[in-house]
Amino acid sequence: QVQLVESGGGLVQAGDSLRLSCTASGRTFSRHAMGWFRQAPGKGREFVAVITWFAGNTDYADSVKGRFSISRDNAENRVYLQMNSLKPEDTAVYYCAADRVSWAARTPRLEADFGSWGQGTQVTVSS
Repeated sequence: QVQLVESGGGLVQAGDSLRLSCTASGRTFSRHAMGWFRQAPGKGREFVAVITWFAGNTDYADSVKGRFSISRDNAENRVYLQMNSLKPEDTAVYYCAADRVSWAARTPRLEADFGSWGQGTQVTVSS
């Protein structure tokens, strides 16, 4: 199983940018699609973005498409979420997660498809 630790969250103003990082331990990181989810206060956790293990395919929630970009560095065991043009509605705890399945050429969007989760990092966007 992959252990995940997120970093890079903080308090920013609307229109600013942030880059979140997720560092994985273990030798199997490169075999898994990696996703980002978020949970706003009083709401359920929702899908944000996902990238395949070989970084060939990505998928995004409609609410972040064109503003957020997911990438990964398998040599460094890291996945990133570049967030631009941030809005107050992007305020949430952001989680990275690893696909349950190895070597799968897929871009899952459901929480149940992910087997390892980080502890989350808070992103707050003020208006």
